[in-house]
Amino acid sequence: MGSFEVSQLSKRYGAGPPVLQDVSFRYEGAGAIGYLGPNGAGKTTTLKLLVGLLRPTEGHAYLNGVEATVDRKNALWDVGALIETPEPYPTLNVHESLDVVGRARGLPRDEIDREVDRCHALLDLPPLGQRIGWLSKGQRQRVSLAASLMGDPPVLLLDEPTSGLDPAERVLVRRTLNGLKRDHLILMSSHQMFEVAEVCDQVIFVHQGRVLLQDRVDRLAERIRSRQVDVEFEGPVPVDAMQFLREISTEVVAVSDRRWRITFDGTDAARVQLLQACQKIGPVFQFANSSLSLEEAYLELIPKVPEDS
Repeated sequence: MGSFEVSQLSKRYGAGPPVLQDVSFRYEGAGAIGYLGPNGAGKTTTLKLLVGLLRPTEGHAYLNGVEATVDRKNALWDVGALIETPEPYPTLNVHESLDVVGRARGLPRDEIDREVDRCHALLDLPPLGQRIGWLSKGQRQRVSLAASLMGDPPVLLLDEPTSGLDPAERVLVRRTLNGLKRDHLILMSSHQMFEVAEVCDQVIFVHQGRVLLQDRVDRLAERIRSRQVDVEFEGPVPVDAMQFLREISTEVVAVSDRRWRITFDGTDAARVQLLQACQKIGPVFQFANSSLSLEEAYLELIPKVPEDS
């Protein structure tokens, strides 16, 4: 079974403030763990420390029980990593790009060919003979992700794996990761709550280099979204028509002329009352928990985190 662990991990550059400060978590077995935070929160730094691209100022980072800064070969042997969107060599074709990775992993020739075919089918890659330099950004990203899967390593460290992908490609990658997490251990960094909620079972919330929360995704999503619903009407709704909802909610905000975000106490009784009230305003096209951006989620989460967290 694969594992990754960081213990009281800190990273500081010079005399500046710490990029990471006393971060600790450990996971083993199978599943997908989301590492959530805005740009600059310390997500990529953590992954670099895990694979030995950086040395910690304090603390330790282990992959399968081994520190990459002490024994990089054994630490990374059963690990696939995609960090900071590496670009495949533009002069190579798709097959050559994956072949390089297979040989670096020490795979025999026939296994490399099988792995290339497996990854090609798994991520619907462009034709194997197509040159990398001719591919779109999303296609290159999928080739890079395929490279991290070569050899079928049990541990995957993925830094914003859906960055630069179009909606169809995002769905494909999410479907792939959902399949892999059944028998792989995945640490997936992201600043998009939706992406993590679609793939991950557990979540680590990091902010300004500190871990704020660690919890199951379903519990965190409930904490963030249970008190807000988005209602979308068939047609535009004037502001005046929504005013009486304020009697049964704490805030009503227009997202568009048809869509409104309503904050309330989160109880089932109030949710039913809001739906009934909205149906009196006009035909309701959609009524569901709000899908918040990470920044909006932070406004909900940060004030509720104890100062000593």
